[in-house]
Amino acid sequence: MPDCTAPRDVNASTGHSAWQASLTLGFADDAGTTRLFNKIHHGPLRVQKALYPEDAKVCQAIVVHPPGGVVGGDQLEIDIGVGDRAHAFITTPGAAKWYQANGKVSQQTVHLHVNQDAALEWLPQETIFFDTANVVLEQHIELAAGATFIGCEILCMGRRGSGETFDSGRIRQRSSIRREGRLLWWEQGDMLGGQLGSPLALDGHTVCATLIAAGKPLPAAVLNEIRTAAATDGAHRFGVTQTKGVLVARHLGDDSETARRLMLTVWRHLRPHLLAREAVTPRIWQT
Repeated sequence: MPDCTAPRDVNASTGHSAWQASLTLGFADDAGTTRLFNKIHHGPLRVQKALYPEDAKVCQAIVVHPPGGVVGGDQLEIDIGVGDRAHAFITTPGAAKWYQANGKVSQQTVHLHVNQDAALEWLPQETIFFDTANVVLEQHIELAAGATFIGCEILCMGRRGSGETFDSGRIRQRSSIRREGRLLWWEQGDMLGGQLGSPLALDGHTVCATLIAAGKPLPAAVLNEIRTAAATDGAHRFGVTQTKGVLVARHLGDDSETARRLMLTVWRHLRPHLLAREAVTPRIWQT
C-alpha cells in the first residue's frame, strides 16, 4: 500500500491506482459526556483522539486525510452517527485539495445521522479545486425529532494565490436534509470550468460559501443581527434566509479568508440560539 503519510505526486499519470477510503464514527451520550464510541476506518481517512475544548458535553473530532489531496479516481466515504442527546463537532486540520482529474472522476459521499435531541456541527475547512478537477460531492443528513445540525462549506475554484483559474473540469454536488424522513432541503449544482462567469453559476467569482442550519426557527431579530454584522465586513455579496426551520447563509467572492470570516460570523450568532452555547473557535483553525 502507498505511504499514507506523504502527499502524492499531483502530476500522477492516468495509470494511478485510485484509493478507496472510508470512515465511520459514532458518538453517544454517557451521563452528560459525549463519547466517540465507534471509530472504523479503511484506507487514508481517520480521526485523531476525541477532544473536549469546551466541556464534556461537546466531543470534537478532527477528520484527517493523510495524503494531503485527492487525485482523479479516488473515492472517499464518511458516515457519522450522533446518538440521543449527544453533541459532536467535526472539522478538519486544513484545506481539502482536489487535484487534476487524470481522466477519472473523484467522489466524496458524506452521510450524517443525528438522533433525537442531539446536535452535530459539521464545519470542515475550505475546499480547493485545482484546474481540470472532475469531482462529485454528495452530502445527505438525516435528523430525528429535536435534532440540530449546523454545516458549512467554502469552495475555492482554482488557486488564486498561484494565479490558477478553473478553466476546465467539473464539480457536481447534491445535498439533502431530512427530518424524521421528511425532506426539508434538497440542492444540486453542476459547475463547469470556464463557465463560472454566468449569473447562474458564480457570476465571475472564484469562491462560494454556504452555511446551513436546521433546528428550531430563529427570531427575525437574529437574522437582522447577522445581516448587520456581515455588512460591516466590507464590500461583498452575502445573504441569509430562513424557511421551514432551515437557515441558509451564502457568500460569493474571491477570497477564502473573507468567506471564512463571514461564515464564522454567522456561526457565532447562530450557536447561542440553536445550541445554547457561545461559539468557541477550534484551536486547529488558528494553526
